[in-house]
Amino acid sequence: MLRRFLICFALVAAGCSGTAEEQKKEDPKPVDYTYAPQDEYRSRNLVPTKSAPENVLIKDATIMTATGELIEDGDIWLREGKIVAIGVELDAVEATVVDAKGKFVTPGIIDTHSHLGVYPTPGVRAHADGNEATSPTRADVDAIHSVWPQDPGFYTALQGGITSLQILPGSANLIGGSTVTLQMHPGVSSRAMLFEGAPRGIKMACGENPKRVYGNKGGPSTRMGNMAGFRKAFQGAKEALDGYERHAKNVGKAKAEEGADTPPDPKRSRANETLMAVLEGKTLVHVHCYRADEMVQILELADEYGFRIRSFHHAVEAYKIRDVLAKWDVSVSTWADWWGFKIEAHDAIVENAGLLQEAGVRAIIHSDSATGIQRLNQEAAKAFYQAKASGLKVTENDALRWITANPAWALGVSDVTGTLDEGKRADVVVWSAHPFSVYAKAEKVWVEGVREFDIEKGAPEWSDFKVYQVPEAVR
Repeated sequence: MLRRFLICFALVAAGCSGTAEEQKKEDPKPVDYTYAPQDEYRSRNLVPTKSAPENVLIKDATIMTATGELIEDGDIWLREGKIVAIGVELDAVEATVVDAKGKFVTPGIIDTHSHLGVYPTPGVRAHADGNEATSPTRADVDAIHSVWPQDPGFYTALQGGITSLQILPGSANLIGGSTVTLQMHPGVSSRAMLFEGAPRGIKMACGENPKRVYGNKGGPSTRMGNMAGFRKAFQGAKEALDGYERHAKNVGKAKAEEGADTPPDPKRSRANETLMAVLEGKTLVHVHCYRADEMVQILELADEYGFRIRSFHHAVEAYKIRDVLAKWDVSVSTWADWWGFKIEAHDAIVENAGLLQEAGVRAIIHSDSATGIQRLNQEAAKAFYQAKASGLKVTENDALRWITANPAWALGVSDVTGTLDEGKRADVVVWSAHPFSVYAKAEKVWVEGVREFDIEKGAPEWSDFKVYQVPEAVR
């Protein structure tokens, strides 16, 4: 299969087809981590703190559904945490009416790449919990154990229309550990903020960062060392997976033979179990990778070991291999216009997202920033209008999907959120103006039907850290 991929890559410009369809697999399932029972804690919300969802009818707004449908003077009914109905002149039983005349309604914004909570505000060394930079491969660690829910950044992100986000470890390591998807309900613990049912993710990183961090710590110090490190980790996981399968067969034989001793269980390794779940398609793979050639190498690695890449992050050179990414159904989480802050970020172009969209790739605008996340709608607008100015065939709906439907797919939750559809979660934002306007403010934000932010009513500060630190004049 690896050889077939390389041949296909060489023939992309000539229109190679068929291979991608053969290699596509079903989307990973969100539960059943057979080899990682330590993940069970993720389903136990020990400190549920969210309020009851509202029964509310938002009336007379311009509704941007992110499905391609735009409804003028439309209504949307939210009840019991779900979208009950969308249309015109709806009747809603016993619902609180919100007059949204002249305003815009969109799905909640989703950020695929955030370090809120693991690099919280204030940015002091004591809060630097995003990189376990003690070994280049740390598949055993999990970002959820570093998330500080008191980070004031969560509330300011909510004020920008963010309803859910993926928290990742940093990019010091080749394999930085597990990611976690949170929803924007305040919680005493990180578990209380979990997006229920969201599949687990894992963070990998290629390029400059791992070799810079480990160049003087025994390696890797080169890009070929990076790839060797990846292969060593996945080879170990593959051998461990083979061992589990042999053990299961031996247990079956022992049970079939009367009086036979059952073989002892294999030795546990959380790092191997995490990577085994990747090989089994139960974990979504997110890769920090800037250069086109290295993205191809990561695709080759995935092909060699039989897993899929869900999203390349940052990926400023993704436009160079957009046909390959489209064929392999890999999304790209990138910026609108960040570039030049290191050599591998030098060959970025502002049309990246637009070119990816035009080629059929799921383009995503992410933040990777505690401040950028507050205006992700404006970041999408920048990328959209640059694409339009360059003559690319990109629509407003496409650009809205860059921060809603596409990130929902990348995080494995597009069946429940990311678009405004009847039956989906009530993750909804009311904007004061068109969301691509620099003047637009998120006035009301519902997360799973709970009005977590209302610009008119205000709300208690989520973070105890900020209590009494805000000047009285602006409280």
